[in-house]
Amino acid sequence: MADVAALAGVSSQTVSRVVNARSNVDSDTRDRVLAAMDEIGYRPNSAARALKSGRFSTIGVIMFTLSSFGNMRTLDAVAMAAAQAGYSITLIPVTRPTQGAVTGAVTRLAEQAVDGIVIIMEAHMLDRIDVTVPTGLPVVIVDSDAGSRYTVVDTDQTEGARLATQHLLDLGHRTVWHIAGPESSFSAGRRTASWRNTLKAAGAPVPPVLEGDWSAQSGYVHGVTLAADPLVTAIFASNDQMALGVMRAMHEAGRGLPADVSVVGFDDMRESGEFWPPLTTVHQDFAQVGRLCMEKLLRQIDSPGASVPGTTIVPTHLVVRGSTAPRLRNVGDFRDMP
Repeated sequence: MADVAALAGVSSQTVSRVVNARSNVDSDTRDRVLAAMDEIGYRPNSAARALKSGRFSTIGVIMFTLSSFGNMRTLDAVAMAAAQAGYSITLIPVTRPTQGAVTGAVTRLAEQAVDGIVIIMEAHMLDRIDVTVPTGLPVVIVDSDAGSRYTVVDTDQTEGARLATQHLLDLGHRTVWHIAGPESSFSAGRRTASWRNTLKAAGAPVPPVLEGDWSAQSGYVHGVTLAADPLVTAIFASNDQMALGVMRAMHEAGRGLPADVSVVGFDDMRESGEFWPPLTTVHQDFAQVGRLCMEKLLRQIDSPGASVPGTTIVPTHLVVRGSTAPRLRNVGDFRDMP
């Protein structure tokens, strides 16, 4: 660092400010210091800086399943927010949502020297009712019902499902069929409960729940069954991928979208507007989830013991596109539902 300072014609303190990305250095000085670092081949020693400051500038992320769209968007949002705050990410996926797997992942991250942990765990624990996190590190949990004990950030699953269901009822559909996510999922459970409560509040019949696994294939399988029933005119799928499978099944059965059947999804994938017809869906602000996770985690890191249990909810909203329309009435409407 002294060699860099001499070459750049600045003090060692100025070099330190540049290395630590402080803002109180003018651009010309910063450029001279960076050029000197490059010429000498100087690289900051993060281990030495961590020993001096007690900070490792690394956030651990524990996550179950990398295949879920929501999980991946949340991970991306957390990583971007961490990078903007000057932190890197260490990811540990767990193959099964069990207490032992989470405890083991926390232990591994503690050994790798992280400043805090974000847990993206939208699945119920297989061996416990709730996840329990070993003490000693700041923790924020995404998509969980653990708000009574931990800091939790989640999107408004309940309001999103209500908006989707109510939208279809307001279009004149007698009821709304639902293709749910897996029973093990927190978010799927909240969406299903909200769909059911919205139908009951409207005095509409409540059809049996069809359980999918988030994949387009599971949506297609249930869509084939629903396409064969002329009374099915409105479907709320618990994510956009299952909605895509439903739409394929309707097309193959010759049922028009949205003339015969209206379909709503959940997530608002980037591709949802390119489906045919473009998909009406519930938008989740994953970027805001990531920002809030880092904001709350950094607060705990900066003020040890500042963790405040509770759930922060990020609003969801309905994006209306071409896959929904008013119901066309016909004689079959008066047949009793099973």
